[in-house]
Amino acid sequence: MDHKQPASFHCFQDDALGSSDATDLAERIRCGEVSAGEVAEAAIARSRQAQAVLNGVATDNYEQARAHAEVAGASQSPFAGVPTFIKDNVDVKGLPSGHGSAAVPLSPAQATSPFVEQMLAQGYICLGKSTLPEFGFNASTEFANSEPTRNPWNLAYSSGASSGGSAAMVAAGVVPIAHANDGGGSIRIPAACCGLIGLKPTRGRVILNEAAKSMPVDIVSDGVVTRSVRDSAAFYAHAEHYFYNRKLPKIGHVRGPGEKRLRIGLVFDSINGHPTDADTRATVEKTAKLLEQAGHIVEPMSVPVAKSFPDDFALYWGMLAFGMKLKGHKILHPDFDKHKVNGLTHGLDRRTRKNLWKLPAAIWRLKRSWHDYAREMTGYDAVLTPVLAHTTPPLGHLSPTVPFDTLFERLTQYSNFTPLANATGAPAISVPMGLTNNNLPISVQFMAKHGDERTLLELAYTLEAEHGFPALR
Repeated sequence: MDHKQPASFHCFQDDALGSSDATDLAERIRCGEVSAGEVAEAAIARSRQAQAVLNGVATDNYEQARAHAEVAGASQSPFAGVPTFIKDNVDVKGLPSGHGSAAVPLSPAQATSPFVEQMLAQGYICLGKSTLPEFGFNASTEFANSEPTRNPWNLAYSSGASSGGSAAMVAAGVVPIAHANDGGGSIRIPAACCGLIGLKPTRGRVILNEAAKSMPVDIVSDGVVTRSVRDSAAFYAHAEHYFYNRKLPKIGHVRGPGEKRLRIGLVFDSINGHPTDADTRATVEKTAKLLEQAGHIVEPMSVPVAKSFPDDFALYWGMLAFGMKLKGHKILHPDFDKHKVNGLTHGLDRRTRKNLWKLPAAIWRLKRSWHDYAREMTGYDAVLTPVLAHTTPPLGHLSPTVPFDTLFERLTQYSNFTPLANATGAPAISVPMGLTNNNLPISVQFMAKHGDERTLLELAYTLEAEHGFPALR
């Protein structure tokens, strides 16, 4: 990185966007204080400014965004005119979906993905596609042959992944809300690295994407990253108006802390044996004390899953790379070139081929994991854990150019708390609760029972009111 670059970067300024979250911005557009066109122009200007520093945009959509903004003022949609980005692993008609990989030719999508339609029905204006690491397999948005996506809090550090581009652009103030999806922590990890709210919903809460439908264990959930709890709460409330899964209790529109006193389990260290670092542990302890002061019961509990889980999930993660190399030409593009995938994808593929005989049993156990989780959650309303086992790493630590065995070990030591919610299908949220000495957010995770996003949002509101969240200004 150029030594002349500032340590941090943001776009907050006195323009049509100001420092508004999505809720405030939608109201300002609705009442005529600013127009959707003015907001779009401000967001485009900020995006261009941020792209030169953060590299969070995979493909821009500025001209079409301007056209949409011209008619947004007449819309009755709840977030009409609010700018956003869509992650570059789901389709937006007319824009390419590169999936973060040189193996995927760039050609315009013929249709918009069903979840994206569900999201854009709320009135958001798509400024373009946000960056992700290759196929979302890495926990840092870094690339083998191009510039990484940088963390706006400290430009020498990772923005997380795989929704790292969305998180960087929201944290820096380019947009107040952006699409993210999560197959092993990819909403919560970048939210944690960039100081945002990141709620992974219960499996089946929103419309499934095509990749999720084809998986033997559906681990992928779509959602958003935001700077305020109320934006995340409003997003899911309005998403339910578009699509409601009758197998789940409704979330409704959560507007503040809950009144019920909760019993919350506390977990400091992951099941894989890697200890949590001191700064992260201290942040979780501080959060537990704040919750106790608010009247909740917080007590240690065991990790609510079988001890085989880390190995089983790692094998399943590798199976996705194996499948991508084998069938990428059918899944993504007829001209998919498996020889152009990066070192992490190659390494995961090789590791899986050596262990294919273990896969059927691993899949069976992962399918059963939701029973283990539900049983262990009896008597608890939520679980408090770290999001990540250690604070955000510098760029390069998780680069796909790192030798595979080293990178694999680093990833399993770093992102070992988030996959449980993906396999079990439980909801989980990342909440920013502190800063390191080098100005990087530290976040905590809450998990809840299946279908109980309401409790997670109420806890987040409580912490937002009692403690406040770090802000990049």
